[in-house]
Amino acid sequence: MTDDSVARMSRKELLIVLVVSLGSFMAGLDATIVNIALPSIAKGFDVPTVHASWVLNAYLIILVSLLLAASKIGDMKGYKEVFLAGFGVFTIGSALCGFAPSVDLLILFRMIQAVGGAIIAALGSVMVTAYLGSLVRGQALGLVAMFTMLGVALGPVLGGFLTSIFSWRFIFYVNIPVGLLAIVMGIICIPLLKPPSPASRLDIPGIILLFVFLSSLIFGLNTITGPEVMTAAIAIGISVIFCAVFLIRQKRASEPLVDLSLFKNRAYSFQNADILILQLGLAGIMFLMPFYLEMVKALPTGTSGALLLALPIGNILTGPISGRISDVIGTKKPIMLGFVVSIIALFLLSTLSVSSHAYEVVMYLFILGAGAGIAYAPLNSAIMGESPEKDRGVTSGLLKMMTNLGSSLGVALTLLVSGFVLGPKMAMVSAHTIKPETLMPAFQSAFFFCMVMQVIGLILIVFVKEKRYDPSCPYEPGV
Repeated sequence: MTDDSVARMSRKELLIVLVVSLGSFMAGLDATIVNIALPSIAKGFDVPTVHASWVLNAYLIILVSLLLAASKIGDMKGYKEVFLAGFGVFTIGSALCGFAPSVDLLILFRMIQAVGGAIIAALGSVMVTAYLGSLVRGQALGLVAMFTMLGVALGPVLGGFLTSIFSWRFIFYVNIPVGLLAIVMGIICIPLLKPPSPASRLDIPGIILLFVFLSSLIFGLNTITGPEVMTAAIAIGISVIFCAVFLIRQKRASEPLVDLSLFKNRAYSFQNADILILQLGLAGIMFLMPFYLEMVKALPTGTSGALLLALPIGNILTGPISGRISDVIGTKKPIMLGFVVSIIALFLLSTLSVSSHAYEVVMYLFILGAGAGIAYAPLNSAIMGESPEKDRGVTSGLLKMMTNLGSSLGVALTLLVSGFVLGPKMAMVSAHTIKPETLMPAFQSAFFFCMVMQVIGLILIVFVKEKRYDPSCPYEPGV
């Protein structure tokens, strides 16, 4: 093994990764910081919680729908320019959200914020790939993943603190100094590169079709477990139709939003599916676990939130290490190990009972976070490595789209599984009239379902042939 095979990032490379990581930190923070403030937002504007929930839903719909478009624009106009413009839009949107005089304007400003968030999220992985060599890609992506999970972990804590000490408006103001710092650092530290596809054109019909497909899918998933089941079913049906039309459009378009021929590569397809599956398990557990802790174990909300920190902490501790190891030994073994660890953790979670101790929950969540951290950075690195240079922007956006879809599916499917197990008793849950012993089969089944999904993810990666890199060539061709 040569010294190059254990290459370290230079100071310049570290600064580039830091700028990208600040974007990932803001994206992770914003994914969780708003949730805890929703009751205060609803109360402040004197609107129902359902209305206030669109502060979350509108952001998610715009974010997911624009990820591929944002990455394509990066390929056309240049990563540095578009990335920093995204930071600017996100920062301005955050300031507008903080000053919003009504909930409807807050929702509108969140949509503006989401446009910037989509650009930041879409271009993170491709910028790491474009500016850093393949021999340090894994450790760089591990650092980016660590900052993302750090934002996710700090979101509820920081959001609760700012909302209780000041007001909910400060959860948006906190983005402003971070955004300004990242923009200044980006201008100074990120070099200009020629756009990989400057002559390309944006597939506007494809963007519209993708927007309708994803927005109707997310809306349907978010409402299917509520009283408006028929509305949700219609929304999901619409999403299926527009998905089919979108795929037909991508096959026929001269310059498609995403080149479907990429998916003829088994490694590319299976590893993208694994990103979705990995996030599905994490999102499902993070959604259901507070209900277990509060309704079965009768723990206070603050205590439950503190226990949940075990998962992102496990992720933070393993992500950078796994990324660095994958640069040396390849990506497949760390990915497989990560899925195996996640499967063990989810199996243990499925054995929780009414009499289980809090330390068991913390330990199992930590193991799950560690497993996801071991797999995530190598998965990102492997997918970016399978992508041709001209398609790396689209691949980066696709990665984030699969991650967000995994989150939406994780919440929806675990709710469906638990609701199916409880049956008619599900209606009594919200009134807290159902006994903890009766609730447990629903939690155990949902956790076991998440485990089965990770088993599928492990099987997929077994059939992937790993791509090896030449240690004598520290940078990708064309970079």
